[in-house]
Amino acid sequence: MNTTPLYRQLAHHYLDAIRSGTLKTGERFPSIRLMMEKHAVSLSTAVQVCRELEDYGVLEARPRSGNYIRQPDTPVKPAPAAPPPPLDTGIYVGIHEQVSSVLKASQRATIKVNFASAYCAPELYPIKTLQDNMIKALRHDQHLLGAAGSTCGNSALRNILARRALTTKTNLTADRIVITNGATEAINLALRAVTRPGDTVAVESPTFYGLLQILESLNLRVLEVPATPHSGINLLALEQLLQGPEPIKALIVMPNLHNPLGSVMPDANKARLVQLCTEHNTVLIEDDTYGDLVDTEQPLSTLKHWDSTGNLIYCASLNKTLAPGLRLGWISAGRWHDRVEMLKHTQTRCCEALSQLAVSAFMGTPSYERYLRRLRKTLTQQRQQMSAAITRYFPEGTGVTHPQGGTLLWVELPREHSAMAFFHEALKVGIQISPGDIFSNARRFNHFVRIGCGAPYSAKIDEALQTLGRILKNHG
Repeated sequence: MNTTPLYRQLAHHYLDAIRSGTLKTGERFPSIRLMMEKHAVSLSTAVQVCRELEDYGVLEARPRSGNYIRQPDTPVKPAPAAPPPPLDTGIYVGIHEQVSSVLKASQRATIKVNFASAYCAPELYPIKTLQDNMIKALRHDQHLLGAAGSTCGNSALRNILARRALTTKTNLTADRIVITNGATEAINLALRAVTRPGDTVAVESPTFYGLLQILESLNLRVLEVPATPHSGINLLALEQLLQGPEPIKALIVMPNLHNPLGSVMPDANKARLVQLCTEHNTVLIEDDTYGDLVDTEQPLSTLKHWDSTGNLIYCASLNKTLAPGLRLGWISAGRWHDRVEMLKHTQTRCCEALSQLAVSAFMGTPSYERYLRRLRKTLTQQRQQMSAAITRYFPEGTGVTHPQGGTLLWVELPREHSAMAFFHEALKVGIQISPGDIFSNARRFNHFVRIGCGAPYSAKIDEALQTLGRILKNHG
């Protein structure tokens, strides 16, 4: 009996037709309706077939025209299959020790090439412009460093953030935004505002390991909800969990360019997710750290767009898009604004003022949008080069995602390979990667790794990827 899901069977059927040349680059792909008729499948199955082929990099959607066959950027290999999605209803703590052991091992090693970073290379950020803006700010106000700022942050920067949010169909009010020390503090504030120790918080699986550390540090119980590289969190699984006996106080999601999957939730899923959390009185916390790095000129919609009750807390950051060294993020906390503002004052008082002035002076000009366009184009090229190299050098059976933006690739190794063993062998030769084990407390990702693509492709990077490929082939 074939246990492969029907949509994946059909995707492989069409993939074979593309490989054989029966379906050629540039040709229109059969419509959703035609697939439903010819294969006697449901609408959802036909849609999943298309999403699967998009993940393989061989299908593209053209507005008001349909789907077309495209030449993949790399030789066709399956994207990482979503791990088997039976509901993992186990509630856990205890990820911190595993993450800490990985981070400590990396700190002890001499790193020559770092593929574990989610940041861009320093030369891709507008450092000189920000430095000049800081000098101007200090000249304008010589007492700047001697004065304390507002708990909520610089008003000009908050106004800019509110105006920029309009392009994502999001209405933020400047006086309800609080500037934070990156998204990490924003999420900390959100969780402290709406939970107590012992409460259950749901997360996507896999998810950013730093989030798991935050949850454990706050003594919160964590429930993992399966997520996929093409559409993010599994809404059916989430709905079943929300209807279960264990009350879920909050759900934290990264709907746009998820870390580590790179997924983007379809708008229909975003709307349904907001509705589900509202219906079940579960606070929805949105992490939009990577949204500005999407490849398309059309900005991605945020979950906040569909929030009409104040049940959603929006968190974001400039750490990946503008300047990691400034540690600037923000939070718009809906009906918990007053509590978050007081927690911010209690926890860290205000954020440093000079960086906020430098950033607002840049973000308030057309130069910022031009910078983002250049950065997105550069990152697209770097991801394509990295993906092609992984395809060339890693063992047969390796899969790699094709995210729509950002700095990360989620790589599935052949199942006989241990990601943690791979991590330690790579460290021995000065190469750092992120093993999938630290992105979940379950063991479903112990043959996955996250590879960062933030640095311009070079001979050094190419050689490092060749080395990683040899390690895998020699330790298979």
